[in-house]
Amino acid sequence: MKARILIFEDNDLLRSTLKNLLKGYGYEVYTFANPGMCPQYISSNHNCLLDDSCSDIIISDVNMPVENGLEFIKNMLNWGCKIKFRALMSADWTESDLQYAKKIGCKVFRKPFDLEELLGWLENCQKHIDQNRILSDW
Repeated sequence: MKARILIFEDNDLLRSTLKNLLKGYGYEVYTFANPGMCPQYISSNHNCLLDDSCSDIIISDVNMPVENGLEFIKNMLNWGCKIKFRALMSADWTESDLQYAKKIGCKVFRKPFDLEELLGWLENCQKHIDQNRILSDW
């Protein structure tokens, strides 16, 4: 079973390009313009409180209009998020944001990112995903 990926990106073209590309590689992909559009994130009953996870991988832009990607990931972790693999992407990283992203266990991509690097990271994540995992329904 290929990984389920959540992508949070406010740029419509980049969001749809990533979705189509990754679906072409066999991944199950859900995309959102911001965290406030994700039903799992806005739900008062986060699946993180259960034994299952809503996804395997999350990729988020840092600079989004509704919520900063760093804060978004921080909130998810505070709720007990069980998504093992997290990445943040930005064109204008500050040194403090880079350090914080790494501190909370996020892979960091600089925009424009190297597609081969992203695909390599995803393939490495795929190798470490339990094929018997249970993912919550969408």
